[in-house]
Amino acid sequence: MIANDAEGVILGCTEVPLLVRPKDRDVVLFDTSTIHATQAVETALLS
Repeated sequence: MIANDAEGVILGCTEVPLLVRPKDRDVVLFDTSTIHATQAVETALLS
């Protein structure tokens, strides 16, 4: 995907971020577990 000009990669499985680190790639990585957890905390604190 990176060779085909992907600008980012979604790490959509909870185990993938344990294997692939941002320093390992030259593309933006989106860790969905972190994104969801952060949003859940923000939502809980604002409610």
